[in-house]
Amino acid sequence: LSKLNSSNKGTIRLVKLREKLFSFLKKNPDLKRVDNDFLKLFKNWFNSGFLILKKIDWSTQALILEKVIEYEAVHEINSWKDLRERLEPHDRLCFSFFHPSMQDEPLIFVVVALMDKVPEKIDDVLSKDRKILIRGSETTAVFYSISNCQIGLKGISFGDFLIKQVANAIRKDYPNIKEFVTLSPVPGFSKWLKSIDTNFFNKMYNKLSTNKIQKSEVILNESILKYFFISKRLDYLPNDPVARFHIGNGAILERINFLSDTSEKGLEQSLGFMVNYLYNLEEVEINHEKYVVDKKINTSKSLEKEFIKLNIEIG
Repeated sequence: LSKLNSSNKGTIRLVKLREKLFSFLKKNPDLKRVDNDFLKLFKNWFNSGFLILKKIDWSTQALILEKVIEYEAVHEINSWKDLRERLEPHDRLCFSFFHPSMQDEPLIFVVVALMDKVPEKIDDVLSKDRKILIRGSETTAVFYSISNCQIGLKGISFGDFLIKQVANAIRKDYPNIKEFVTLSPVPGFSKWLKSIDTNFFNKMYNKLSTNKIQKSEVILNESILKYFFISKRLDYLPNDPVARFHIGNGAILERINFLSDTSEKGLEQSLGFMVNYLYNLEEVEINHEKYVVDKKINTSKSLEKEFIKLNIEIG
């Protein structure tokens, strides 16, 4: 594998080869040894010291822009016009990591909205009728989409490096920015709720999809808090994969937003919930250590109070 890597376009070919290998692993478990070799080498080849952070904007070459459309995994980009609205305005930013041996292939990218508040709904970010801020009035950088681009690099973590570097780049160019937050999906919530009570999930889904929302928030609030704070995993880490990613990177769970994404995808995967994770750049290392040691979600005081009330009721 090392010799192949030195050939012309060898790195990207090996990444694609590992992607193909995944389709054989289930029926051929012995090939896991080969995958382990790939993973060991890739962790060395793609360490942070080799990665190049680049800003992507509307003037970036079309080959890369096409891949931003292709790889967007959180909020689908339906056209070049959609892409332009996410890249061209001065209050919309996109950054990606590249590897020197894969200059035409983004590894991971993050899309950022500069705002004057922490958004509660995805429409606050993506609406075509949104108010474009006057430059200098931005106070909050919102990471609203983070997409891994190469399936063959599964198991290689880039997100922690990316978020910190992007935050520092933004702070340098936009000194008014005081808060760094996400508006993140909750992709595992519906699946988790179905595993506990399928009938309850179906009832809630039908109510929300037909706008019969009365009392739904109170009922679902208890379920979403249990999902985040009571782990059933063997490693005791949070149930939600996005929570594991951001909390593991040193963020805190700041706020849970009801009916934040009412699209079909949003209702199906999370009954419309989205959350804000807050990155305090001066405390991310401390928060990361607390998470590693305690294996608990670091959270805002307001959410902690809600959970304590819930915990008393459960008890």
